[in-house]
Amino acid sequence: MIFTWNNPAESNGGWAEELLVGFDRGRPVRVLVLPAWFDEANKLRRFTIEVMRRLDRAGIDSLLPDLPGCNESLSPLKSQTLEGWRSAAVAAADAVGATHVLAIRAGALLAPEHLPGWHYAAQSGPQLLRGMIRARTIAAREAGVAETSEALMATGRAEGLVMGGWHIGPAMFRALETAEPAVGPGQSEIAQTAIGGPGLWMRAEPDEDAEQAGRLAALISQSLGNPAQ
Repeated sequence: MIFTWNNPAESNGGWAEELLVGFDRGRPVRVLVLPAWFDEANKLRRFTIEVMRRLDRAGIDSLLPDLPGCNESLSPLKSQTLEGWRSAAVAAADAVGATHVLAIRAGALLAPEHLPGWHYAAQSGPQLLRGMIRARTIAAREAGVAETSEALMATGRAEGLVMGGWHIGPAMFRALETAEPAVGPGQSEIAQTAIGGPGLWMRAEPDEDAEQAGRLAALISQSLGNPAQ
């Protein structure tokens, strides 16, 4: 279930080893899973794995790679760029032989256009930044520190910014200001309304919802022509 994949290293032209969680039985359908980012990744981690478990029971392989700078990666997060992550997503798809992609929330900003698949509750770059900036200003206010969204945005563009413990570099920050998910050929959107109930990213702490996980996996399975799970 825990594997590694080799990602082209940006610095020296070699390869960087990253971890990967996978339900891999060598089946024909192999879904690359691109998860939510930053704090939402924590809140949706259990949900994401539960969706993958249900896909496994439906006869579908799924593979969730670490991107550079995330989780156990040795690459620093602050040096990552949006284009670098997009390239890493394509490299991961090639490395695991993906036939489809499931992009969750901001993961939709990275979905390789050549793969059919699904965008679940896709989040744009501006939406992501607004939420993280808002959380930082609230935390600052509670600590008695005066910060404004305008000043933080200016700092982020020029120097990068730490938000919720995540150090976002200036190149990534600037790219996120205008980044919008693009639905490629053979890709479709799955809105939260199709899953039922509020999204788990809206909860204060990481949580799970078996019904939501089951519904998302069933929609994916059915769209591939499998019977309802």
